[in-house]
Amino acid sequence: MNPAENYILSQPEPYRSMLLHLQLIIEQTISEVDLKFKYKIPFYYLEGRPYCYLNCSKNYVDLGFWNAAYLTVHLERMTTTGRKMMRSLRYKSLEEIDNTILVEVLKDAYNVKDQKFRKN
Repeated sequence: MNPAENYILSQPEPYRSMLLHLQLIIEQTISEVDLKFKYKIPFYYLEGRPYCYLNCSKNYVDLGFWNAAYLTVHLERMTTTGRKMMRSLRYKSLEEIDNTILVEVLKDAYNVKDQKFRKN
């Protein structure tokens, strides 16, 4: 088992179920992603470049996006708390995950995957 999968499976419930669900949707939506373990968290890469990450905190799970500065859909559902460049979808329960919104954000992030990390 790779370290990223170990990270996901070692989380307590309900976070493990949330992370597994997000992993499934990400990999079904963007099939060419590569799951790695970077910065001590599961990080998806596309064509060798960072795409998004999964992070379990004390009372939520973050699905963060690398090129967040370029995202255009569902920004009102994303948080930037404590970060200047990154945005994330934050979930406190499995029931909060809206698959339609999630897929739309994943596709939006895919469309800007070739952009630089920072907007000029």
